[in-house]
Amino acid sequence: MRPEVLFPLFRPVNTLKGIGPRLATFIEKLAGPHVVDLLFHLPTGTIHREDAPELHSGLITRQIVTPVTVLKHFPSKSRRIPYRISCEVGVQSLSLVYFNGREDYLKRTLPEGEDRIISGKLEEFSGKYQITHPDHVVRPNEVDQIKRYEPVYPLTAGVTGKVLQKAIAQSLEVKTDLTEWINKDLIARENWPTWSSALTLAHSPQSDKEIEPEFSVRQRLAYDELLANQVALELVRRSMRRRRGRKFDKSGALVDRIENALPYKLTHAQQNAIAEIYGDMESDGRMLRLLQGDVGSGKTAVALMSLAKAIQSGAQGALMAPTEILARQHYEGLKGFVETAGLRIELLTGRLKGKKREALLQDLAAGDIHILVGTHALFQDDVIYHDLGIAVIDEQHRFGVHQRLALSAKGRPDKGGVDVLVMTATPIPRTLALTAYGDMDVSIIAEKPPGRKPIVTRAIDAERLDDIANSLSRKLQDGERIYWVCPLVEESEVMDLAAAEERFEYLNRLYPGQVGLVHGKMKGDDKDAAMMAFKNGETKILVATTVIEVGVDVPEATVMIIEHAERFGLAQLHQLRGRVGRGGLEGSCLLIYLGPLGETQKSRLKIMRETEDGFRIAEEDLRLRGSGEFLGTRQSGLPTFRLADLAHHSKLLHIARDDAKHFLDQDPDLQTDRGAAIRTLLYLFERDSAIRYLQSG
Repeated sequence: MRPEVLFPLFRPVNTLKGIGPRLATFIEKLAGPHVVDLLFHLPTGTIHREDAPELHSGLITRQIVTPVTVLKHFPSKSRRIPYRISCEVGVQSLSLVYFNGREDYLKRTLPEGEDRIISGKLEEFSGKYQITHPDHVVRPNEVDQIKRYEPVYPLTAGVTGKVLQKAIAQSLEVKTDLTEWINKDLIARENWPTWSSALTLAHSPQSDKEIEPEFSVRQRLAYDELLANQVALELVRRSMRRRRGRKFDKSGALVDRIENALPYKLTHAQQNAIAEIYGDMESDGRMLRLLQGDVGSGKTAVALMSLAKAIQSGAQGALMAPTEILARQHYEGLKGFVETAGLRIELLTGRLKGKKREALLQDLAAGDIHILVGTHALFQDDVIYHDLGIAVIDEQHRFGVHQRLALSAKGRPDKGGVDVLVMTATPIPRTLALTAYGDMDVSIIAEKPPGRKPIVTRAIDAERLDDIANSLSRKLQDGERIYWVCPLVEESEVMDLAAAEERFEYLNRLYPGQVGLVHGKMKGDDKDAAMMAFKNGETKILVATTVIEVGVDVPEATVMIIEHAERFGLAQLHQLRGRVGRGGLEGSCLLIYLGPLGETQKSRLKIMRETEDGFRIAEEDLRLRGSGEFLGTRQSGLPTFRLADLAHHSKLLHIARDDAKHFLDQDPDLQTDRGAAIRTLLYLFERDSAIRYLQSG
């Protein structure tokens, strides 16, 4: 149950004065449904108003507060001509300009012959000073109503700055002092204000410096959020550790047989990762491990060795991929080795129906299938395993935590449940790994298999597109294959499709019958057929719209052309590039851009030319785009932070991580005074689901 002290903060926004149902809908979309969401909607800029008792040219374009005497109104007879009011400031003339101004309202607000204080942006028009639509008009004794520094907030259609500021001002009156949850020594060392004071100060910045992530008030609020995140993850992690796991056999002939069947020697990094995984599998606890490795680093071989370990102890294994194409690729890639070792592997996707599906499920329940590969179909209710011992999940960021748990729940509790190994080819910076996968242990494969040649990467202006297209014939004559990725238009699949079809037709005119097309709107069967035609060499150039469909291993593919590369995130560019040069031939990646480029876009293309190190690229991507956009997929399953910015607050994250671990060692059930405050913190940031994982239940 949410603590009573937080009830006022979790009132709906429509309980605030002046927020009706329609406005509440807009505010909910912008900030969230509760009063506390408005408190966490921090300013991103400030308006600085200068006192200007006299006017001079140095003030033009600046926001000023100035005393005026109103001289004369000049109402407008036409909608196209603005309403003007002439005033004087000392000896200077000043014109106030209103478009569609209402005469009765303006004459009441600015009566002729009276003094007023106004604020707005000073402009010059035809050699005369003017202010268009002053933002404040008050009597001289009300000058304190005009803030010299005013916060500027992110807005959405339907919510004006004034409306939002009023709502936030009311929210600040609602907030209460909460018992401190941060370690007192840390507060003293960093000289941080209390939570309540920090929120007030964050919403009333007195300079641009005070909205920077490094400002102490912002750091304090970021730390609150990071601490909630790390305590929640640590509680989940400890709960996983406490669950009785399954001890798999230490040695066995099957693991050796599978390793001997591999056509290459495992790299040192692969062997290290396998040793860490086997350590987990031989222990009493359940494994929950993240295997990170760059595109082409050999994660699949590590997954196969992990599956073999479980099978030699009499259990079954499952391997889940995010798309049918990738599931089929895993299945075909593993089939040879698995069958050589005398084991049975099958594929289950949403497309398998009727009697074939029934027969497969019967064999699975009887224990006749050793490894089942598939999409999310693997954890549907009617899929029952005889004894699932290990679940390997590829590209975790495309699955939610719930799906991970659903698959691990398929094991037999009497045998100790399911060990979970999660793989990702998206290098995740350490800061993000701590916040997104902090409940897991991490293994990293930091080297590529021997014989992989570097991929030559060049950035080329879109004006040279015809030259690039015409130069492909040499590659095609040598039997090489080419990916051509079309621009990504986030807002419109229709535009994506039009761009891809247009490019397909253009290339098909140059190379008739040699070009294939894959896009998100195609039926699964058609998509697979197009991919297989490319894989088998029936088509030599594959035009694709989405990143996902390109996740297929084609050793003959040596050229990756990415059109409008400036629209892609670094992680996506890196993943795409990793799809070529995998068969021993030198690969090349051409990043076609449409100028002029912004600074961030230039930095992205520069780093792609400089390095193939996925982890360096990931750190740079986080720095350039911030954690919210990292991976380029909004449904990435990564936590979104509202007060913390991982690109700036990584040091705080590490402090929060250590603090959470150390504190829970002392008070695992959150029973002390600080423990009770931390419970409140978890509810405040809606991480309360972690409270379920406390030892007491």
